[in-house]
Amino acid sequence: MHKSFKKKLSVSGGLLLFVILLIFNVEPSNPIVGKCLAIAALMAVWWITEAVPLSVTALLPVVLFPVLGVVDGKIIASTYFNSIIFLFIGGFIMALAMERWDLHNRIALKIIKRIGISPGRILMGFMVSTAFLSMWMSNTATTMMMVPIAISVVKKLEDLLGEKAVKYYSVGLFLSIAYSSSIGGMATLVGTPTNMIMVKMLDVLFQNAPEISFTQWLMFAFPLSILMILAAWVLIYTIFKPKKKWQELSKDAFDGYFSDIGKISYEEKCVLVFFILLVLSWVFRPGIKINDFYMPGWSDLFADKTFISDGTTAIFFSVLLFLVPSKKEKNSMLMDWKTVNKLPWNIVLLFGGGFALAKGFEVSGLSIWIGEQLQFGDSFPLILLLLIVIILISFLTELTSNVASTTILLPVFAGFAVSKNIHPYFLMIPLTMAANLAFMLPTATPGNAIIFGTNKISIDKMIRTGFILNLVGIILVFIISVTLLSWVFSIDIHSLPGWAVLK
Repeated sequence: MHKSFKKKLSVSGGLLLFVILLIFNVEPSNPIVGKCLAIAALMAVWWITEAVPLSVTALLPVVLFPVLGVVDGKIIASTYFNSIIFLFIGGFIMALAMERWDLHNRIALKIIKRIGISPGRILMGFMVSTAFLSMWMSNTATTMMMVPIAISVVKKLEDLLGEKAVKYYSVGLFLSIAYSSSIGGMATLVGTPTNMIMVKMLDVLFQNAPEISFTQWLMFAFPLSILMILAAWVLIYTIFKPKKKWQELSKDAFDGYFSDIGKISYEEKCVLVFFILLVLSWVFRPGIKINDFYMPGWSDLFADKTFISDGTTAIFFSVLLFLVPSKKEKNSMLMDWKTVNKLPWNIVLLFGGGFALAKGFEVSGLSIWIGEQLQFGDSFPLILLLLIVIILISFLTELTSNVASTTILLPVFAGFAVSKNIHPYFLMIPLTMAANLAFMLPTATPGNAIIFGTNKISIDKMIRTGFILNLVGIILVFIISVTLLSWVFSIDIHSLPGWAVLK
């Protein structure tokens, strides 16, 4: 099929679906729900098919939400710039500073020398490192931290082997970072906001519910994370492994390459110090709570620690780069605006479009409507009901924020569990796990968008690989829930506990 015809077909197909959903509104009693669904469907079709540039599709909420009366134009416009957007901008400025002074080259050689020079070892090294870091800090910050390192490794491999030999493999390497950050975050209570929302929601909904401890969650979710990392590694390596063996690489050659770059410069030292301080600031900004133990974070020093975000930290260190002078270039700083212009501003818009769509889901009540539609399983066996919930949530979170999904749907399924006299954990915990299975679209998680912003990945490759990993994730979440949930949390899923009385 001719490419231009395919694009026209995708554009018209998305518009036709949009019009049909507007005319045959799924919720006549609350038309805003159907309007939001129509907009979401149009954006999904255009994003998936790339019928128009992704960033242009991301701007549709600015027009369609106010015109159709779904969300106020001022409110929806404000979603395009928030702390996560500034985290992306600040992190990318740091990456550009590393590239400007060739620090990325030095780091890349060090990493490859340490973890090994085979494609499989490099891939596994990045995945394990990313997953481990995301267990303790923001998935978005972890991804942002790993991106400049991955870019430097890929660039060095291209220098040594040629761009053609590395191009396809690099797609898998970048995807592995996005996926590992989501997978690692599932393992601990502090690893991703959805896990904390689950615990807080339990306390809000059920006054006498026992506290889920850090250890309990780790015992349940850590095996799932390990299996997911292994599955993701096998999948990505199978799809993206180099066709020819990297015979040109050897440890001796790397020793030579490392000696060729010489001693570390003043500018490299400064940028490296700022990078390390930025990472440490991300890790230790929030306090660390494990059961009854609490270690305060540096944000506790402020009157209201909630005012400080990872985005605040990223922009602070970005500003410092513009204030420290360079010794190598006269009248120049470590960073200049000419270099900053390399920022992928189209991805900033793509980010904003994802947040705007999530806001539309929330304000219109579309998420609640979807949750209500999920309550059709009265006559289904519990195991089948569990599988359906995991499948639907994992694909819903591709189009809307996983935080928004869990916040809105957890109370829905908590009430459903009570009405069916089954343990609330049986649906609430797997739902929370499934909300993290967002691997298909750049807008599904900030980590996916950041990786897409490297311009190393096409959306079709992300969708195809992510779809397979989504299916694998669904199966693993289902198996772990069926086998470990009752044992780890000492519950009988067929019995409603005494504390399960909704407030």
